[in-house]
Formats: sequence, structure tokens, C-alpha cells
Amino acid sequence: MSGAALRVDTNSPVPPYEQIRAQLADLISTGRLAEGERLPTVRQLAADLGLATGTVARAYRELEAASLIRTRRGAGTRVAPLPAGAPRPDRAELAALARRFAAEARALGANDTEVEAAIREALRG
Repeated sequence: MSGAALRVDTNSPVPPYEQIRAQLADLISTGRLAEGERLPTVRQLAADLGLATGTVARAYRELEAASLIRTRRGAGTRVAPLPAGAPRPDRAELAALARRFAAEARALGANDTEVEAAIREALRG
């Protein structure tokens, strides 16, 4: 994975496998993980996150069931092509939207840290 960092909050009521699944699904659907990009092995990702291999394996199984990743013996796990017609965000539009949000948040008196925290909170749902 090219610099995409996954985080698992062990204090969250959301199970760790679901946190991994949701983060990877988001990275794939937004194009931050490109088609064909290789993902870490189950063992490697589990070690990196300090989790059991079964936790990561479950997340990968669910991503495979959703056709977001493919695992092939000898080739590893890679990002699958998005289905035809799947919406892809326009990066320029997203950047413009982010600039507008930041400007409005700053007009309310928020600093950069508060703006970033608000975005992270919004992404969590």
C-alpha cells in the first residue's frame, strides 16, 4: 500500500475487522488505493496493527465478497477493478469542496486542528 495508513481504535464499539474493512473500502472507492495495487499480507497487516491474523483475514474476506480486492496464490492480495459505472470522485471538485469547507470553518473561528478534527469526525459517520 502506498502510504495509506490504517488505524484501529481498540476502544471503539466498532469491531476491529469492520474498522479495517471500512477504511480499505473507502481507500479503494475513492481511488487512493489504485486498481492492481498490492495490499499487505494478512500476517503483515495484523502485525503492523497489533491484531490477530483472523481479524485481518475476516476484513479481507468481506472485501473479497464485495469484489473490492482479489487474492491469488503467488500474486498476493490486490485491489480489484471497480465495477463498470462505479462513481469516481472528481479530485478537483473534492479539493474545491474542501477549500470551501475550510474557509467557512475558519470564518467561524476554527483553527486548522479543529477543522481537521471536524472532518475526521464527519468521516467516521
